[in-house]
Amino acid sequence: METLEPQIARWAIRTIASVWPGAKEVEIAALKGDASTRRFFRITIAPGSSKAPSSAVVIDLGPQDLPLYARELKLYPPLQEPPWINVHGFLSTLGAPVPSLYQWSSSDRLLMVEDVGSLSLFDAARANPGKAADLYRDAVVELMRFHIDGTGAGDGNCVAFLIAYDERLFAWEMRRFLEIGLAAIAPRADAVSLEAEISILARELGALPRVFSHRDFYGNNLFVQDGRLRIIDFQDALMAPRAQDLAVLLTTRDTASIVSPALEERILDFYFTGLIRRGVADLNRENFIRSYRLCVLQHALKCVGLFVFLEREGKRGYDAFIPHATSQARRMLDLIGSDFPHLRQVFAT
Repeated sequence: METLEPQIARWAIRTIASVWPGAKEVEIAALKGDASTRRFFRITIAPGSSKAPSSAVVIDLGPQDLPLYARELKLYPPLQEPPWINVHGFLSTLGAPVPSLYQWSSSDRLLMVEDVGSLSLFDAARANPGKAADLYRDAVVELMRFHIDGTGAGDGNCVAFLIAYDERLFAWEMRRFLEIGLAAIAPRADAVSLEAEISILARELGALPRVFSHRDFYGNNLFVQDGRLRIIDFQDALMAPRAQDLAVLLTTRDTASIVSPALEERILDFYFTGLIRRGVADLNRENFIRSYRLCVLQHALKCVGLFVFLEREGKRGYDAFIPHATSQARRMLDLIGSDFPHLRQVFAT
């Protein structure tokens, strides 16, 4: 758990008093974060005479607005506000179920936002496997809001529309796999022999049509609150192939324990049929399925490298997900066929 600095507590107390006169902070508790440098704290509130919520969440944005890949590749123009604020504004116009923003401070780099609860999509599906298909279908409905409504709304003021998940970024993400991830799963494999195939994979993915994308749309960034899906961690939104968000949703970490191949096929059918009905399908079904399999493969390679990196950085527990990522890569390579023979050999061992 994170330690709460006095200045964060003071800011939270002042903000509550300002936004909801008469309300008072009762308790501030750190929430478990994930791989980012952002920190999260839940504030329990005594409403007093105001209409304050029973709780809120403070987000400490940390020292960097941009993730490492964005800084190294210089993807963003100069920013007037944090990406969270910028993208939140656009998503709010779409009616996306993102947390309400109560207050933020550019100088303190702190946000106070609506508390969307503690029941992640992962946890909800695991607790009630019979509802998993409905929960993931609901997630895809929201994903189509991003991909169809968001893309159609194309707002030049939203920074996401200026950033492309292109060949260069796909390749950058797989670099860690070659540099450190490969040795963790196949110590005798030759990274040089794989470089050409990694380049081919990045090039094919980079050539796909792009839509407005969440980028990290998976079960720990989706919450179920009063029967409604809520979406967080959208600050890295960008323009990406449609299948990238689907690959993240359906295969990240140990999602295979919830989403079987049969359910995966049903969800992909549901999504593609939705594109046809809305008249926005930009690939035929065969090419769409191939794009999905390539996105899953790339995501799996990225995750192997990322999880090894995080473990080396002292963030424990991620190595437990490496076998799941290798299993997804192997499954996709089998489905793709004869492409990527060197990768096939690596994951056959």
